[in-house]
Amino acid sequence: MNPANSIHAPLAERLRPKRLSEVVGQQHLLGEGMALRLAFESGQPHSCILWGPPGTGKTTIARLMASAFEAQFISISATLGGVKDIREAVELAKLALAQGRRTLVFVDEVHRFNKSQQDAFLPHVESGLLTFIGATTENPSFEVNSALLSRAAVYVLQALTPQDLEQIVVLAQSQKAISAIEKIAVDRLVAYADGDARRLLNTLETLAVAANQEKLTEITDVWLLKVLGERMRRYDKGGEQFYDTISALHKSVRGSDPDAALYWFTRMLDGGADPRYMARRLIRMASEDIGLADPRALRLALDAADVYERLGTPEGELALAECVVYLAVAAKSNAVYKAFNEVKAFIKKDGTRPVPMHLRNAPTKLMKELDYGKGYRYAHDEEGGFAAGEHYLPDGMTSPGFYRPVERGLEIKISDKLRQLKKRNNQQN
Repeated sequence: MNPANSIHAPLAERLRPKRLSEVVGQQHLLGEGMALRLAFESGQPHSCILWGPPGTGKTTIARLMASAFEAQFISISATLGGVKDIREAVELAKLALAQGRRTLVFVDEVHRFNKSQQDAFLPHVESGLLTFIGATTENPSFEVNSALLSRAAVYVLQALTPQDLEQIVVLAQSQKAISAIEKIAVDRLVAYADGDARRLLNTLETLAVAANQEKLTEITDVWLLKVLGERMRRYDKGGEQFYDTISALHKSVRGSDPDAALYWFTRMLDGGADPRYMARRLIRMASEDIGLADPRALRLALDAADVYERLGTPEGELALAECVVYLAVAAKSNAVYKAFNEVKAFIKKDGTRPVPMHLRNAPTKLMKELDYGKGYRYAHDEEGGFAAGEHYLPDGMTSPGFYRPVERGLEIKISDKLRQLKKRNNQQN
């Protein structure tokens, strides 16, 4: 009997999609004409890395891929397994191949395998003995060996949206897995899940057991808070949603209010927000709202994230708190953020302008004969290290002035320097 069909199986297993059309979320990969959907429809499995946050469907997609290609599915947990498990998988793959059947080996938390363990898959992937599917929450560029990475497509999964999570709640109710839930309680559950379907399903299962014991016909928000207590505290006092709270933190930093920023930051930690998520948001704030007005802010945010990785909770949270306060009191500028967005919009609507001849590289004799690089002025040989009057944009394109530094922090000096350089350019022309 399939354990997923057993009434004793966990809710997450019972509701696991049986077909690709049942998968909630990830439509940027699984929608019509999208990359992973096309891979399913090709009839030819290929090795890949599924990279995304917890509870976004990595295991489900791997299982569906095995089913779609009628392949033997072998699952290995990198946190518990080792070379012995890899050897056993290879032997099973050989037996399956002798019977004309493919094998898909799924390695969960693949980033936890060391180099030799990851390398053990290479010859078998190259020979076609097995299809390798790795799942990871960490950036595969840093955590997966380049040799293995070069033989696998990387698909980036996204945290589920609130709408996706609400759909899962409806599905659980349709399967009689849980009784009726008050709308505000659903909103609170969705916010608590924070894009993680597994967390949502596990919480629903806990609630279903408790509601059944108390013979409740509807789960209310008041009862929900009573049952889950501390786990839900970050959404108390009116039911503020997760993204409302992170918005309050971001706007407090942007508004240079360290007390408010520290308050919202601590509220989120107290409610169980992942400090790694908080660290990522602080890095974003440093680049979006502070920028070159204080370049040290981005370095401090990166260092705080690194300190947390080294120390963990609770010690590492202090470094994040220091970063919050620093970002709040730092000089603010979104000049680079605005300039970057303007350039993206400009390039999207503009034609492809050729690189001017004097800026082109000329590594060969032929290219030199074609005047590649001719007339280029080496700035280091010019007065003040600046080739006054030189033009670096495409021919015929005047300076659009995308970057407009603000008169705050270091950008005051940057603005002064740009004015001086512009004056020298005008004198030269």
